[in-house]
Amino acid sequence: MSLRTGPTVTSEAIDIRRETVPTVPSANPAEHPAPGLERADAAGGVDIAALLERGRAMSAPVLRAAVDRLVSPMDTVAAYHFGWIDAQGRPADGDGGKAVRPALALLSAEAAGAPPEAGVPGAVAVELVHNFSLLHDDLMDGDEQRRHRDTVWKVHGPAQAILVGDALFALANEVLLELGTVEAGRATRRLTTATRKLIDGQAQDISYEHRERVSVEECLEMEGNKTGALLACAVSIGAVLGGADDRTADALERYGYHLGLAFQAVDDLLGIWGDPDATGKQTWSDLRQRKKSLPVVAALAEGGEASRRLGELLAADAKSSDFDSFSEEEFATRAALIEAAGGREWTSQEARRQHTIAIEALDAVDMPGRVREQLVALADFVVVRKR
Repeated sequence: MSLRTGPTVTSEAIDIRRETVPTVPSANPAEHPAPGLERADAAGGVDIAALLERGRAMSAPVLRAAVDRLVSPMDTVAAYHFGWIDAQGRPADGDGGKAVRPALALLSAEAAGAPPEAGVPGAVAVELVHNFSLLHDDLMDGDEQRRHRDTVWKVHGPAQAILVGDALFALANEVLLELGTVEAGRATRRLTTATRKLIDGQAQDISYEHRERVSVEECLEMEGNKTGALLACAVSIGAVLGGADDRTADALERYGYHLGLAFQAVDDLLGIWGDPDATGKQTWSDLRQRKKSLPVVAALAEGGEASRRLGELLAADAKSSDFDSFSEEEFATRAALIEAAGGREWTSQEARRQHTIAIEALDAVDMPGRVREQLVALADFVVVRKR
């Protein structure tokens, strides 16, 4: 398999819709700030920080009201997970995540010609499903840190992490179905399908950890399920609630699916080379979990000397009884071999390729120009970020 299937990407900049924006850098993505957090984004002058904050602010009251329905202690555990309180139950202003999905749901409604408020139930439902998956993923992966603090299972125990995750999924369906409209039923079908695909992706991800080899095609399928499906739902569900037909919703879904693949490719880079201060996770976090992420599978498929040596090390790792006690240097060696075999550069290119496909999908939707600019800017933000 050739690792040069994506477009040529430099470490400086590429041209997107005649506007120069930073790329996913091939040298160190953690060194480059995500556009729009400190300034308006270069693509159309869109203020990404304001766009994300709008999604967070408009969905927060409905999200909190949904969580308040849970019985004690699940309501408290969920509040801790969302960053609303600390481990002692005191009010906190924790990091609740990037809020990309709520922002997309509101834009989705506007793309269909509806007001952003029409997308709020969809934004909340998708955010509830997303956090259901995080609670379960952290437990399954053994992650002790998320958003720069202890994960729910570490603080409140595995049983609460499972129960609260299940409860958030149930709440997501309640939030939609209690609208009682035909559009709500259509939106719920899309959400449940996306959730099933998300779970498929997680199952694939776990099974791949125990295999010596995974193809790039298998990895992309897994990541399309695990990440692409829910982002695809986020960017179509608001349009459905706003009265859009299936053709419009499907086109927006294609944008979200490929955006999700770009998003996950960047996550895979950060999972190996990300700055722990920015990501809130350990150094070499994906290597510690034996994840067959895109940089790893691309490097193994390259076939050269670094690829061969990497394959030998990973095969030995799978049989090692002291893997958990590996030194930083041992993980750094594996990361260096992945880079030498081209896995890092290929993944950067793949993120850009998926970004391009996502933008092209928007051409099938007749939407206000400003909404299109904002969707393009959000796509740019997703592939140039450090957490």
